[in-house]
Amino acid sequence: MKNFKNLIGLLSIVAVSFTACKKNEGGSPAFGNRSTSAADYSQSSLPVVAVSGDITSSVTWTAGNVYELSGVVTVRSGATLTIQPGTYIKASVNTQGVQNGVLVIAKDGTINAVGTAENPIVFTSRYLLDGDASTTGKPGDFGGAIILGNAKINVTDKLIEGLADEGKFHYGGTNDEDNRGTLQYVRIEYAGFQLAPNVEVNGLTLGGVGSGTTIDHVQVSYGLDDGFEFFGGTVNASNLIALASDDDQFDFDNGFTGVLTDCIAIADKNATRSTSSGVSDSNGIESDNNAPGEDPTFSLIPKTHPVLINVSIFGTENTSGISGLGYRNGIRERRGSEVSLSNVIVSGYNTGIAFDADANASLSDISTTSVHGFTNSITAAVGAYVDGSGNNLVVNAITASSFGVSQPWYNTPGSPSTVTLPGWAATWSKLVF
Repeated sequence: MKNFKNLIGLLSIVAVSFTACKKNEGGSPAFGNRSTSAADYSQSSLPVVAVSGDITSSVTWTAGNVYELSGVVTVRSGATLTIQPGTYIKASVNTQGVQNGVLVIAKDGTINAVGTAENPIVFTSRYLLDGDASTTGKPGDFGGAIILGNAKINVTDKLIEGLADEGKFHYGGTNDEDNRGTLQYVRIEYAGFQLAPNVEVNGLTLGGVGSGTTIDHVQVSYGLDDGFEFFGGTVNASNLIALASDDDQFDFDNGFTGVLTDCIAIADKNATRSTSSGVSDSNGIESDNNAPGEDPTFSLIPKTHPVLINVSIFGTENTSGISGLGYRNGIRERRGSEVSLSNVIVSGYNTGIAFDADANASLSDISTTSVHGFTNSITAAVGAYVDGSGNNLVVNAITASSFGVSQPWYNTPGSPSTVTLPGWAATWSKLVF
């Protein structure tokens, strides 16, 4: 889809129509052939500006060009990267040992990427900008976007996941109000460059980003790793959409304490799914306080404790959609993590919410939340979560009709069917491919 408001619009306050289509109607339904565009974007005819290396002086990228990133492009040394509404960015063809078009905003850099609903800023596959309608985008065609900040994390200065250690890719500090700029009405598609096994770039990675930074109306689709990952920091984000990520739709680590409001995560049963020791490890949300190698007791502070308000997590339609290497948990809390949920919907996973034995279930609270699981709604291995009022827990082999939604909308063929999600002021429609 070429118009951003077809998918995001004014997510929390107005009616939103969700539509999508295949690029090759007669092709395979495999994940790699799925596309948000029916054909190449019209911007494929624009001049291409090659970008590589460090950006150390302020610069503006305009909608009259397509920008092609080679390797890791890093904004640093006090520079600001301004990106105009309607600008498209792609990656060059990857070469051996070089990251595939990653944009990094370093701790001393700033981004001003402010699109609009009608003219979003789009990071996408080069194959949707190559002037050849027969080529399709696939996960990993674009590297990903990374913002690094100076807010607190629960370990010392740390190298961001997915990049080689060149000194400039570290994050974390003491300024919880740190401001790395603005990201609004931005779409990131087909991201996820793999540096090494289990070391990958997410769609949007935020490391130690402070509350002075503005993140809203951002969509990450068809990524090779997580959709959004927050490593520590205090940034608050709203109106986020994570669609069809290979691994988790949202991931929290290293003391993240921000608030997410009006967000949605949508899995795709046709997507590839990450595994751990041969077992599915793809979740709607995965949350850790820290890695075992950083502290085996998972007691580092600040504790990872995201606050999720008006967030919906959707998996697959029924158990047949997760046979074999399928999806695991709607929300998985582990390794000392805590969470607060209010007006949340979780549905379409084997277990709706899982508190592992090493999670801080007793310091987590859940209220006005509807949770469905094929096998379990909520499991807490050790301790009990704080059970607030208005929760609705359902277990059955298909998603719960009592939630007022038949989902996942796009995993069921047919015409769009409008539904209202409990806890949302908005009306939504099915995604149909």
